[in-house]
Amino acid sequence: MLIIGLSACEDEDFPFGGGGFAVESTAPHRSDAVQASLDRLVHEDGFPGVLAAVTERDGQVRDYTAGVGDVATGEPVPVNGQVRIASNTKMFVATVVLQLVGEGEVELDAPIEDYLPNLLRGDGIDGREITVRQVLQHTSGLGDNDVELAANYSEVQHTYFEPQELLDVALAKKALFPPGEGWAYSNPNYIVAGLLIQKVTGRPVGEVITKRIIKPLALSETYWPAIGEQVIRGEHPHGYFPDSSGAQADVTVMDPSMAWASGQLVGTPRDLNRFLTALLDGELLKPEQLEQMKTTVEAPNFDATGGATYGLGIATFRLSCGGTAWTHGGDAPGYTTRNAVTEDGRAATIAATGAITELPAAQHIEQALDTALCSQP
Repeated sequence: MLIIGLSACEDEDFPFGGGGFAVESTAPHRSDAVQASLDRLVHEDGFPGVLAAVTERDGQVRDYTAGVGDVATGEPVPVNGQVRIASNTKMFVATVVLQLVGEGEVELDAPIEDYLPNLLRGDGIDGREITVRQVLQHTSGLGDNDVELAANYSEVQHTYFEPQELLDVALAKKALFPPGEGWAYSNPNYIVAGLLIQKVTGRPVGEVITKRIIKPLALSETYWPAIGEQVIRGEHPHGYFPDSSGAQADVTVMDPSMAWASGQLVGTPRDLNRFLTALLDGELLKPEQLEQMKTTVEAPNFDATGGATYGLGIATFRLSCGGTAWTHGGDAPGYTTRNAVTEDGRAATIAATGAITELPAAQHIEQALDTALCSQP
């Protein structure tokens, strides 16, 4: 997931408080276990605000909020507001690459060198040895770039980065392991995947995602920010992130180019549920490519509870009620998102307006996601 500079505010109390409510599309307001889990994220874990959408097997959608959308004014969290969905972008990017595989334009087990000559060169890094599959699966050996880019986030919050700059940070490091001989989550893998999409299609990656996924699925609240676009277009909660002193700073306005193809998209909980459901229902990929996407390897430390496995831009999430769901999630400065969909059509997305700085908060937001999926009739 897109985790940028988690400089923890140790034992800090976040007294933002605030109430919450659930909105059902076809039924009156009611309090339930999902609402209680979101309230806990506010009152116990210090997230200023939380919003969620839960899609049941029959397609009924329930929206939830807790806390406040703006700490300064006390304004409520907007129902189904837009947030920076961060590394959930990787699912969109992987889907496009797999669409290109299905169209015969890309080969999964071909080296990156075939499409992007001389792009990957470094200490133990060679694009002639790294395949498209390994990039999508985080088994390429490329290191990450978050710590260097966000050592002091306030200094780069409004800085525009070119994709090559993001990749250069990783290329300056020694490979973590030989290609295919380990697993390590790394945003630069998806910078490479974005460059691959652009080279093969001849069009900007954001335009391609919009044309191939966002418009066909009518994800009306999801968009790829334009170059230099720092504000969130629609109704949205404010996002908060620790500054160098540990104080919570409002980072709602920011340049998302630091993430690019690894995490630049903006969307809503409902749109994420719709995307995940469509993806698993085969609306976006041919059966062969969807099966490749769902073929996983062990992914140590991907989630807070352990035991996750990772496919091609998508991961597994173990459910307390039995079985697994398909997930990804994302962490950007100001916004933390967790989401999953089950094979029988249940889907849930939870977005919190702050950064995870301690393990209990990470566990609690995953537990809230589990509750949203397992408490359904």
